[in-house]
Amino acid sequence: MGSWYCRTIRTQVADGKSVGRVRIVDHPPTTGQRYLMTNTRRNAELGEDIRNLWRQDAEQLQLGTEDFWIFDSRLVALLNFDDADNLTDVELITEPAEVVRYSVLRDAALHRAIPHERFAALLSAKKE
Repeated sequence: MGSWYCRTIRTQVADGKSVGRVRIVDHPPTTGQRYLMTNTRRNAELGEDIRNLWRQDAEQLQLGTEDFWIFDSRLVALLNFDDADNLTDVELITEPAEVVRYSVLRDAALHRAIPHERFAALLSAKKE
């Protein structure tokens, strides 16, 4: 059945919840970003909706640089990193106005983000 993560995502999706993310990608993608994209097919098979947004587009939308997850439209998990890009802690935010603010950022990113399959095709075309 796979890892804890895989089992959890399958169960959540089977229960009718949506799971998704938008990844901000540099042009050209960094080694780390390319690595994350290799796992996308597996995650999509679990039911995750993974989309990508070019960093330039994210900057035009003024999405900021925060990395966060939203759970059940009521909890934001803000991931904090050090200068070496190591995760240092996760701040949990439940204050309603802040949750709404992060929801607006998420919705703007989702609106402009490109589904992974189409994004991968764009990357392949640019290499040729």
